[in-house]
Amino acid sequence: MHTALLLLPDFALIMLGAAIRRWMHLGDHFWNGVEKLVYFILFPALLINAIVKTRLDFGAAVPLLLTAFAAMLGGMLLGFLPKLVLRVPALTYASLFQCGYRFNSYIALAVAGMLYGAPGIATMGLIVGAAVPVANLVSVWALARHGEVGLWREVARNPLIWGTASGFLLNLLGFVPPAPLQAFLQRLADASIALGLITVGAALRLDRSPGLGGLSAWLLGVKLLALPLIALIVGALLGLSGLNYQIVVMFAALPTASSAYILAMRMGGDGRSVAWLISATTLGSMLTLPLWAAYVSGL
Repeated sequence: MHTALLLLPDFALIMLGAAIRRWMHLGDHFWNGVEKLVYFILFPALLINAIVKTRLDFGAAVPLLLTAFAAMLGGMLLGFLPKLVLRVPALTYASLFQCGYRFNSYIALAVAGMLYGAPGIATMGLIVGAAVPVANLVSVWALARHGEVGLWREVARNPLIWGTASGFLLNLLGFVPPAPLQAFLQRLADASIALGLITVGAALRLDRSPGLGGLSAWLLGVKLLALPLIALIVGALLGLSGLNYQIVVMFAALPTASSAYILAMRMGGDGRSVAWLISATTLGSMLTLPLWAAYVSGL
């Protein structure tokens, strides 16, 4: 119950975003602008600010990242299984496939910060920075036969990767920001969480293409239940404990990334069903994330 109450403000911001989108009629142009602001400016500032002022144990990064990648690989394998028995158009299946392992970075950093503070954000930032290019590569590969996208260019320009890399470089160099710069980064970091979660709520969609109920339900279960279970098992086998163990399970339990919809639309896929599944995992995570967080914190 305590964990659920801690995450309640984050979930309330998501629902506020959905309400604002429905009742204030601000238009797609407004929301696209806000998302770009968060993605390219505010979240990189959040990552740099958290990583620079956190003492990091790089020796523990290997089992942490191996556990995160094992969870993602599990999502890919489990997401592929229905293809063996279901007759779903290839492009539609490739669109939905990515929803089994991609993750929402906005919610990742918000949850890590709320539950574990700056060390949680820094640890989650390490995972996100390493996992984003892998998720993008696999997703584009799955859709590659049906469209073209500048994959390496997108990965190289990804602000979350650059924010994470910059923060770790400054940390390794022992850089201590002067007070005015530290206050500036902190203001940007504070704004990033609220605006990021509001944009997640504004993107919720509850309408999908017909005939995909079984596949959608399977991927929903994979993302919210199977992946964190894999992380629990693999993390224990690799000897993870404490903050790293808790963060990697939270990473595995995250809902699907909003960028899965953008990629599906860009490559001619079934964006409507992807948007529905993103929304379903986001709403479902309001129940499952507190449960996983409470469980792993008790270990």
